[in-house]
Amino acid sequence: MFLVIAVMGFATSRWRAGETMEHLDEWGLGGRKFGTWVSWFLIGGDLYTAYTFVAVPALMFGAGAMGFFAVPYTVVLYPLVFLVLIRLWSVSHKHGFVTSADFVRSRFESRTLALCIAVTGLIATMPYVALQLVGVQAVLTTMGVGGKWPLAIAFLVLALFTYSSGLRAPALIAFVKDSLIYIVIFVAVIYIPLQLGGYGKVFEAASIKFTGAPDQGPLLGEPSQMLYISLALGSALALMLYPHSTTAILAAKDRNVIKRNMTLLPLYSLMLGFLSLLGFIAIAANVEPINGDGNTIVPALFDQQFPPWFAGVAFAAIGIGALVPAAIMSIAAANTFTRNIYKEYFRPDATAKEETAVAKIVSLVVKFGALGFVVFLNPSFAIDLQLIGGVIILQTLPAVGIGLFSRWFHRGGLIAGWAVGMAASFTLLYQIPKKDPATGEIIKAHFGGSGYPLANLGFDTDMSIWAGILAITANLVVAAVVTVVLRAVKVPEGVDGTEYADYFADADDPDVEVMAPEIGAPSTR
Repeated sequence: MFLVIAVMGFATSRWRAGETMEHLDEWGLGGRKFGTWVSWFLIGGDLYTAYTFVAVPALMFGAGAMGFFAVPYTVVLYPLVFLVLIRLWSVSHKHGFVTSADFVRSRFESRTLALCIAVTGLIATMPYVALQLVGVQAVLTTMGVGGKWPLAIAFLVLALFTYSSGLRAPALIAFVKDSLIYIVIFVAVIYIPLQLGGYGKVFEAASIKFTGAPDQGPLLGEPSQMLYISLALGSALALMLYPHSTTAILAAKDRNVIKRNMTLLPLYSLMLGFLSLLGFIAIAANVEPINGDGNTIVPALFDQQFPPWFAGVAFAAIGIGALVPAAIMSIAAANTFTRNIYKEYFRPDATAKEETAVAKIVSLVVKFGALGFVVFLNPSFAIDLQLIGGVIILQTLPAVGIGLFSRWFHRGGLIAGWAVGMAASFTLLYQIPKKDPATGEIIKAHFGGSGYPLANLGFDTDMSIWAGILAITANLVVAAVVTVVLRAVKVPEGVDGTEYADYFADADDPDVEVMAPEIGAPSTR
C-alpha cells in the first residue's frame, strides 16, 4: 500500500498540471482547479487526520462519552462555515490570495496584523504535523516494529513527493486513504461487534467500566457538560481557521464546489461517529494499550480481532491517513511563511519562481521538524502542544472570520485584541494541570488540558469551560474597546483593498485574477 501511494505521489506532478509548477498557485494550491470530488477527498483527508483515527476512540476508551464531542463538533462545523468559506474563496480568487494572512493584509492594509495571523497559523500547525506521526507510530508499535527508522523513511518519501508534486500529491492520495478508511471502519463496526455478541454487550461493557453498573451508560457528569458544549462549539469555530483548512478550500475551482462540499462533508461525521464507537468496542474486547500508550487502542483492537491480512489493510489505512494531512499542513505552513514573512519582510521583489523554491524548502523543514518532535522528544509533548492549537488559532477569528463580513474593527483594535487573546490563551492553559482520570492525581502541573475551571473565575461551580471561549471573549472585548477609542482620536484605519462585489466573485467572472505575482498587483485573466 505504501509503495502504491509513493508512486502515485511522484506521478501526480503531471496530473492536471499547468504551464509551470514554479508558482504557488500551481505548487501550493493545485492550480486552483479541483472539482467537487477531488476537493471532497482533499478537505476530508485534511480535516480527518490519522491522529483523529487513533485519538477519538482512545478518548472514548479512557474517558467515556466526553470523547464523543468530536461528532457534534463536526456536525455543527459545516453549517457554521458554509457562507464564510464561500466568501473567502471568492475574495481570494479575485485577488490571488494564497493565505488568510494575504486577505487580512489587503482588507485592513496592515502588515503587522497580517504577520500576527501568519505567525499564529504557523505556531498552531507545527505540532499538528507532528501528531500525524503519533498515528503511524501507534501502528508500528502494534506491529512490533522497533526503532525510528521506519518512521523516518516514511516521512522522507512523503517529503520528496510533496516537494516535487505540491498539493496535487495529497489530493490524489486522499482518494486511496479515504476509501481504505471507509472500508476498514464499516467492516470494523459490523464484524467486530458480531464477534463480541452484539452492540448490547458492547454498551454493557462500557457502562460497567465507567459507572460500575451494566445499565447506566457512560454518560457525561454534570461538571463536564459545559466543557463538552464549549469544546464542541469552539473547535468548530477554530478548525477552518487553520492554514491547512484554508489551503484546501482555496484549491477549489469555483464557488459551487465549496457549496457542494459543505453539504457532502458531513458524511465524514457519520464515519467519525462509527469510528468513535471503536473505543467502546475495545472495552468489550478487553483490549489493553500497548506499553501503556492509549493511542495504540485501535491498532491493538484491529490486530486482535481481524484476520492478519485485513489487519494489514487497516494498518495501511491509518499509516496512509497520516501522510495526506501531514503533506497538506506542511504545504500550508510553507505557503504562509513564504508569502507573509519571507516575501513581505525579506524579499518584496521575489519572483513567483523564487517564492515556490522557498516554499518547497520550508515544507521540508516543517516535515523534518515534526519528525524531530517524535524522534527526540516524548510524543506526549507534541500532543500537549496540540491541545493549545485550537485555542491559539481561534484568536484569528476577528480578523479573518468576522473580517470577511465586516470591516467595523479598526486594525489597531484587532492587533490589540489578538495580543490580549494570545496572552489570555497561554495564561489560562498554563494554569490547567493534567490529572490521572482514575485517581485524580496531578501528573503535570501546567498545560495539561484545555478545560478551565470556572471556580478559578470566582463562580460557585465545579464546571469547566474550554479555555478558547474565554480567550476569544477577551480578544473581542479588547478589539471593540480599542476600535472605539482609536476612531474617537481619528487614527487612520487604512484603505480596504477589497470591494463588496469581490466576496461574490466566481471563476467565470471576466476580471477574476489568477496567479498573482505579488499581493496587490496580480495579473488578470
